[in-house]
Amino acid sequence: MARKIAFINYKGGVGKTSLIVNTAAALVKAGKRVLVCDFDTQSNASIWLLKLDRWNKINAAGEGAVYSIFEPGKVQVRDLIIRDALEGKSGECPLPGLDLLPTSFNLVDLENEYNGDPKRPPFLVFQEQLAVVEPNYDFILFDCPPNILRASQCGIFAANEICVPANPDALSLIGFTLLVEKLHRFHTLSASFRRSSMGPPAQVQSVVFNAIKTGVDIEVPKMRMQLRLNQFRAAKRVAPNAKIFQTQIRDAMVVRRAVTLGLPVVLISQDAADPSQDNVVNDYRRMTQEMLQQVT
Repeated sequence: MARKIAFINYKGGVGKTSLIVNTAAALVKAGKRVLVCDFDTQSNASIWLLKLDRWNKINAAGEGAVYSIFEPGKVQVRDLIIRDALEGKSGECPLPGLDLLPTSFNLVDLENEYNGDPKRPPFLVFQEQLAVVEPNYDFILFDCPPNILRASQCGIFAANEICVPANPDALSLIGFTLLVEKLHRFHTLSASFRRSSMGPPAQVQSVVFNAIKTGVDIEVPKMRMQLRLNQFRAAKRVAPNAKIFQTQIRDAMVVRRAVTLGLPVVLISQDAADPSQDNVVNDYRRMTQEMLQQVT
């Protein structure tokens, strides 16, 4: 089975999309086949990986994005995946092996306007269709908005792990606490739809301190996050081996430049080829190695 990881925190603005895009690229560089599933209605991961002109065509057409599997419901996940999603200036793919299930702004309609079969909630429809393509991948990463409404539920129900991006502030700790509480409630409500072949429900497996600004001391926030993680572990509300990754992702101008260029940082940084350099590219590399070594 592919490792299926949902990236989510109940606090927004933690750099979740930059973390998931660059983690996906680092995994591909490590020889893994990766699918990014975008369930955030802001579509940031889709816009980043497709660039604005390609994404605009999908958004304007009202089809070709993940909402199409629900409404009109005539296509499947396998029909919507964009293989080797990155595209260079000459139309070549600079990073083969990174695929995308895109979203567009119409995904917001899943929350209020979609009226499907109550016996087949959206998260079940998505999980069944994803299972068809799962053997093609080593990792499937879900970009989830900071809530557990219908769109997020699709990623969380299909996932078996949760990665929590966090900043060194009190709001990230509050967001993490709310997330664990809401996860427990969702798993209880969705338990009757779960089959043993799907593996266990997704629990928090890791916390990553992300977008750390120069000069910021994160030791106290990290200590508070560790204390809360220990409490949840003792209460069996997170994975038994859940941990805060040792690697911290720094804030860097090159990440914002990467968004503009529509490429992950590993493809634009001049120091990307040198693993000895102390830079954000190697932050992502080290974090990815921790993820690969983690026992789930």
